[in-house]
Amino acid sequence: MESSALEFLQRLLAAPSPSGYEQPVQRVVRDYAAEFSDEVRTDVHGNVICGRNLSAPLRVMFAGHCDQIGMLVTYIDDKGFVYAQTIGGWDPQQLIGQRMTIWTAGGEIPAVIARKPIHLLNDTERKQVVKLDELWLDIGAATKEEAAEQVAIGDPVTLQLGYQAMRNGLANSPGMDNKTGLWVVIEGLRRAGSLNCAVYAVSTVQEEIGLRGVRTSAFEIDPHVGVAVDVTHATDCPTVDPKYRGEVALGKGPVIFRGPNMNPVVSRQLIELAAAREIPHQVSAIGRATPNDTNTLQLNRSGVATGLISVPNRYMHSAVETISLDDIDRAADLLAAFVDSLPESADFTPA
Repeated sequence: MESSALEFLQRLLAAPSPSGYEQPVQRVVRDYAAEFSDEVRTDVHGNVICGRNLSAPLRVMFAGHCDQIGMLVTYIDDKGFVYAQTIGGWDPQQLIGQRMTIWTAGGEIPAVIARKPIHLLNDTERKQVVKLDELWLDIGAATKEEAAEQVAIGDPVTLQLGYQAMRNGLANSPGMDNKTGLWVVIEGLRRAGSLNCAVYAVSTVQEEIGLRGVRTSAFEIDPHVGVAVDVTHATDCPTVDPKYRGEVALGKGPVIFRGPNMNPVVSRQLIELAAAREIPHQVSAIGRATPNDTNTLQLNRSGVATGLISVPNRYMHSAVETISLDDIDRAADLLAAFVDSLPESADFTPA
């Protein structure tokens, strides 16, 4: 992977982007994409739309959502402890003992989130699964007034952000879901060559709370064909059964999905292109509407020929989401190859 592309990924992962509060990461996207896009703009919803060769009649849309799960400050008690709702789907067990950051108008406020120490838990409490309403954020304040001077109701909260390299080209960080997919669509746009089609790479917002940003951006662009890029569960670690999720491993390439939410022509072309270009890839299937931007993209207006490319991800929705850098690099190459191969007269009608 080029050093500038890796730096772009690291900047994405360092920028907070809970759903509805994506502005910091979108600034990173606009800055990077301005170097190679014919147009970069932000719509009223907050989606960042980057385009090349926009006068071509055939319109292709890449969608990668930039938002991550987070929390939202809702209450400060008399002792200065801060309580928050969740944004997106959290396992409360993942939050216990974590370093957190509250993103305020005045800057970052470090916090911790925990529960009673095991020494103070009675036998019943030790056997119970912790609930979200039993957790709080501690910023070190002594009173409600002191905390309220720093933190406001409605401030977003994330896990402490940061990228950590690992062996064999792996890396972990909060927010790999889905800043890796966002990275792929922007990099795919950058790597595309001479185009016969208009290509829009969209950093979509609010996927984690209902696939919202892709709905509004796709309505505006009105693409003929679209490819969503998101993460998918890796099944190459203990306790995850591949019989139900398929064989998906880190380092073996991006995952091309087949199923009713995907246009069969698009899926076939992606698989054939990957094989022809010798791009390592994996194939998986899902028999229902996908829980990602593919779902809404397919149903835009009178319908969009939609494909799904996914990045294998271990430990999703945690502080240590783990991916392979080779997988995202290959996914970007596959997206670029797809649009490079499209003729002006491309037809994705199932036959």
